[in-house]
Amino acid sequence: MREDVTDLADIATLPFEAAMKELEEIVDRLEKGNVPLEESIVIYERGEALKKHCDDLLKRAEARIEKITFGADGKPKGTEPLDLD
Repeated sequence: MREDVTDLADIATLPFEAAMKELEEIVDRLEKGNVPLEESIVIYERGEALKKHCDDLLKRAEARIEKITFGADGKPKGTEPLDLD
């Protein structure tokens, strides 16, 4: 676990995989229940920031994904935005 858990500014630079790994470590520590109360609050806050960062990264990735459209002849004719609904 990182020692600078109170510094939330570095989260914005983390790639998705690193943020998820750290978030999983925080969840694991909190689930075990052997973290002092003050530290639990600090790492919980960092976990919330990591979750938001991961959500934002996923939303940006989804916005960039396009689906291939096909014509009546079955051949690709272009792309359009992916409909996530």
